[in-house]
Amino acid sequence: MQTDRSATRPPPASRGTTLLYARPGIVVTTERFTVGRNTFAVADLTHVWTARGPHDRLAVRAVVVTAVMIGGTGVLLGFTGGLERLTAGAYLTLGVVSLLPVLLVLAGDWWRPPAYELRGHCHGAEVLLFSSDDADQFTQVAEALTRARELSRPDDQDPLAGSGYWRPRS
Repeated sequence: MQTDRSATRPPPASRGTTLLYARPGIVVTTERFTVGRNTFAVADLTHVWTARGPHDRLAVRAVVVTAVMIGGTGVLLGFTGGLERLTAGAYLTLGVVSLLPVLLVLAGDWWRPPAYELRGHCHGAEVLLFSSDDADQFTQVAEALTRARELSRPDDQDPLAGSGYWRPRS
C-alpha cells in the first residue's frame, strides 16, 4: 500500500529539490518558498504579482496637514475679501506654497520609499508573500520564485511546451 501518493505524483525524494535562492530568512526551492516563519508550497501559489506597498504614514500625515492648512488659508482669505487686496507677489507666493504638498509627497517617497511587495493567491486567499525595501533583493527573490513555479509545473500543463504554440486539436 502506497501512502505517499506516488501513483499520482513521484515522491519528493525522487523529484529532486533544487535550491534557487538562499539568504538569511529567505529560501526559494523548486518545492517551497520560505520567508521568515512563513512557508508556502510553490505548487499552491497562483496569480503571483508584484506591487508597491503603502506610502510612509508620517509623509501622508504631513501632506494632509499641509493641504488642509493651505486650503483653509485660501478659504479664509476668500471669505474675508483678502484675495482682492493681495499683490501679484502675494499671489505668486500663494501659488508656490500650494505646491508644498506635492513636494512633500516627492520628498517622502525619496526619503522612505514604499516597499516592494510580492503577492499571490495560496489556497484561494490573497497573501503577501514577500516584502523588501531593497530593489535588487526583491528582483532576485521574484525571479527565483518565477523560476520555481516554472520548474514545479508538470509538462502537460505548460501551454508552450513542445515544438510550438498551443493550438486546439482538430
